[in-house]
Amino acid sequence: MPWLPVVRTYDEVDAYFAGGVLEGDGAWVFEEDGRVLGFAVLDADGLHHLYVAPDAQRRGIGSALFRCALAARPEGFEFWVFRDNAGARRFYEAHGARCLYETDGAANEERTPDARYEWRPPS
Repeated sequence: MPWLPVVRTYDEVDAYFAGGVLEGDGAWVFEEDGRVLGFAVLDADGLHHLYVAPDAQRRGIGSALFRCALAARPEGFEFWVFRDNAGARRFYEAHGARCLYETDGAANEERTPDARYEWRPPS
């Protein structure tokens, strides 16, 4: 996402992930040949991270990780997506999520417009 402002150094991001964010019952990592290609993390508020390396996208990794989150929270969950991340928005909407509302980004760290999404099981 080259349009996204950089608000943390590489060392800060590294320390964040080294601090245990990928541990516990609500975290999954997709690895291939020792390389992390993607991960998903659920926290108390919902889906906190879902990331797939750009060169690994369109291989089903994101779908597999999203299915892990669905299995862990079959009652549903919410999450944020940057408004201009059209690929992510298409992905989530194709998986049954819907946009609840958009913001101007004033409340997020990047100060970049975002959208609140939810996934709920079909009725």
